[in-house]
Amino acid sequence: MKKLLFAILFVGAFFVLSFLLTQRFFAVQQTSQTDPKKISVVASFYPLYFFAQNIGGSFAKVTNLTPAGSEPHDYDPSPQQISNIVQSKLLILNGKGLEAWSEKIKQNLQGKPVLVITTSEDVKATDPHLWLSPIQAKKQVQKILQGFLQVDPTHQTQYEQHAQMLTEQLEGLDTLYKKGLTNCKQNNIVTSHAAFGHLAEAYGLNQVSISGISPDEEPSPAQLATVANFVKANHVTVIFFESLVSPKLSETIARETGARTAVLNPLEGLSDDEIQSGSDYFSVMKENLATLRLALECR
Repeated sequence: MKKLLFAILFVGAFFVLSFLLTQRFFAVQQTSQTDPKKISVVASFYPLYFFAQNIGGSFAKVTNLTPAGSEPHDYDPSPQQISNIVQSKLLILNGKGLEAWSEKIKQNLQGKPVLVITTSEDVKATDPHLWLSPIQAKKQVQKILQGFLQVDPTHQTQYEQHAQMLTEQLEGLDTLYKKGLTNCKQNNIVTSHAAFGHLAEAYGLNQVSISGISPDEEPSPAQLATVANFVKANHVTVIFFESLVSPKLSETIARETGARTAVLNPLEGLSDDEIQSGSDYFSVMKENLATLRLALECR
């Protein structure tokens, strides 16, 4: 009888303890997700999210508006995401037409205490893909830093330190690209869409794109023929395509010209597999450099 009573008491105590630990776990989870000490920041897509996350550190909760595997050129925020933007302190945009929904959002935010930062604001070029040039990416980092300082001046020193570390990493990346692309047999890159203009300008390359600024722009048969003729005339051996966009057009040009295809990642977003493998902005940019060096026959 005593053994039975002891067993009942033991089991009861076990369930009570489990219940208390579970309640504590969920309380901690809820606190970490809604920590009032962290400022709420929304970035429109991956590169801006990565920069903001590095600058904000432990003082900000940064949300990437564009889901993994999605392409930001044609993505529209859901009603819940719009609600999250309205409740945030800082919205970070790229600009130059990349976010088709941005003007409407800006109108909805009038009178709301949400600071909107457009990282391409001082750039004259129409190409929105600034982040693919480390030189332009540094300017975006500075714009994002200014946003953090405006909405949370209390942590100015920490934000400035984080931004400086990020800037130094970008300067190191710039040095790698300069050294890696200085002695190459070829300088023409044929891409599926015109995403690499800033990178090409920075490192002396010539970009020829199959489609326009947006990957959704379908090229005409005449344009496809022009690109194919360019590939043949300039002995281009590699046609680049993207991981988040159909490779069909690049494969068509490659078949017609005898070239091969390879991935050149515009970093408009990471896939689930890339995220799970630990890829980030810097690792993908270094992979792009290795791909370019091989395609351009650099020494």
